Amino acid sequence: MTGRDRLLTVLNGKRADRVPVTIFIQGQGHFITQVNPETDPWDFIALQKNVIDYQKSLGLDVHARMLFFNPHKPIFAHLGLMNVDVENENWTVTRSEEQNGDTRLLKHEIKTPDGILKQTFSINESRPGTFMFACTEKPVNNLDDLKIAMKYEPSFTDEIKAEMKKNVQTVKSEVGDAGILSAWTNGGLFNNVSGFIDHNTLYSVFLTDPEYYKELMRFAKTRVFDFTDAIIEAGVDALCVGGNVAGGFIGGACFDQYVREYETEYIQHIQSRGKPVIYHNCGLAMGLVDSYKKMGINNIEPFSPAPLGDGDLDALARMMNNEFTVTGGVDQVNVIQKGTVDDVEKVTLETISKGKKFDRYILQSADFLEYGTPIENVEAFARTGLANSEY
Repeated sequence: MTGRDRLLTVLNGKRADRVPVTIFIQGQGHFITQVNPETDPWDFIALQKNVIDYQKSLGLDVHARMLFFNPHKPIFAHLGLMNVDVENENWTVTRSEEQNGDTRLLKHEIKTPDGILKQTFSINESRPGTFMFACTEKPVNNLDDLKIAMKYEPSFTDEIKAEMKKNVQTVKSEVGDAGILSAWTNGGLFNNVSGFIDHNTLYSVFLTDPEYYKELMRFAKTRVFDFTDAIIEAGVDALCVGGNVAGGFIGGACFDQYVREYETEYIQHIQSRGKPVIYHNCGLAMGLVDSYKKMGINNIEPFSPAPLGDGDLDALARMMNNEFTVTGGVDQVNVIQKGTVDDVEKVTLETISKGKKFDRYILQSADFLEYGTPIENVEAFARTGLANSEY
């Protein structure tokens, strides 16, 4: 099998010729800046090519994950912002900018016939070429704000959709048969809501104000389904869906009662279009395994081991009957970044040995590699995983 065949076989629910072995490398900054420091951190196509070439050099099953940032708009779709890329007579944007230490603050005041929304987008450059993004002033603070957003926020343009498709085809051609190209959506729905309202409200609103919560989720559905359809039409192989915000924070009972129906509808929408879903909960996942089985998701990742999360592959094997593909991750911080080569080899061997209890399993770093990760440790992960990937 090629890397592409192998990953797609497992993501679509069947056992491959061996365990796929891949690694999670962010498309901007972080580890890839360390590997190719000369690349412009805002040249997203060049950065994706670096990610792909590096995985190929290690002999891995390549998994490239796209984010659609500038110049691959719409950036707002991922980070909770209202759309400031498109204006019209009912939606005009005033912009200002401030610098606060290593953080650039992009402030937007959006004027509509029914009122004003304000938001701040923060770009922190933790080191040259390595960025973290967040909406730090939320645009929706009450039902009135939400009604404004629901009534007036414009969608993204056909020109942006065409650019997305062009970029997907460019990156996909770089991957070739060595692996797959996925893209991050702007949901699950609970994750999407978390971007544009305050988290103190988020984690209680379904109890304190059920009608407001239903409207929030209705708005999220419109935004998420629209963007997801555009990604699918752009031609990616799979879709990565963030599901970490609910995670273990609200507990299984609340997840089942207030979140699962929305996540299930969204997952089924994607899978009905013939694309595998990679549902990403990088924290507390074990308490939601039964919920995940009921949702009918193709794949769950990364079952992060303690202390990053509560992932336990031995316990997971006892809870499952191949309901979904498992991605079991090696701790990218405490092992791959901070450990020795011997540590990496030992933990990688232990992890893939446990993973072989599942017919549908992918070995991967638990999350994206951090800047400052020793190259020899990444090589040890790849070498050990591939040497022990046969069933």
